[in-house]
Amino acid sequence: MGRLDGKVAAITGAASGFGAAAAKRFVEEGAKVALGDIQDDRGRAVAEALGDAAVYVHCDVTKEEDVAALVDAAVANFGQLDIMYNNAGVVGAVGPIDTTECAEWDKTIAIHLSGTFYGMKHAARVMKPRGTGSIISMASTAGILGGLGPHAYTAAKHAIVGLTKGVGAELCHHGIRVNAIAPAGMATSMVASLSGDPDDIEGTKARLATTSTLKNRAGTAEDVANAALWLASDESGYTTGHTLTTDAGTTTGASLEGPAFREREEMILEAGKRGLS
Repeated sequence: MGRLDGKVAAITGAASGFGAAAAKRFVEEGAKVALGDIQDDRGRAVAEALGDAAVYVHCDVTKEEDVAALVDAAVANFGQLDIMYNNAGVVGAVGPIDTTECAEWDKTIAIHLSGTFYGMKHAARVMKPRGTGSIISMASTAGILGGLGPHAYTAAKHAIVGLTKGVGAELCHHGIRVNAIAPAGMATSMVASLSGDPDDIEGTKARLATTSTLKNRAGTAEDVANAALWLASDESGYTTGHTLTTDAGTTTGASLEGPAFREREEMILEAGKRGLS
């Protein structure tokens, strides 16, 4: 306990999923949190459950002024900003490239990429004078590999990985670390909504456990919150420009089928010869 004692965080998309889980985890570890979302009833409920350690602000991340206001609310209510967690996201535009609506593409990019840019920009504005801070953004396994998400989502998440590297290379000179998290499909309301019920977290967890590369283990919002906690804390004090995966190894080759060679065989040499003799 106390890994974030004395620290203040701002979290976008904090009304559910990764954001709500991170808010709870951060407060448990001693932080104060400013929570932003467009789901006002849910967001206020999360803040109320966290008591005096939290404040809720309506925040549409496609509007720079809203993101700036969230950062300012953290400073006004708690005196500073140490952690910016750019978490807000949606599935967004879905479908083949030739049927993707431009307006849906633009909205998806605005939420994911522009929202992250605004968060980085305004976090830097208040962190640079203090010479310290940790900025964390949500990427995805779809931002590392192709074919794991819809096109606009994939493009935005790849861009967030790149933006994390670029901004990290700049802000390190001001004592500010910039990192990202790349989860696989996790048991959250966003993934649950793909099956029709955004509140069916337990059903989603059971379904994902059957397709996970880590035997009988689904990924959860808490897994990502714990990754965010490490990146937010001083324990990751020498880590910047990095994208941390929470994906049960899928981006490093883990699969349901397992490796091509599962049992021991004699070693294979030139022209198909086997064995050392």
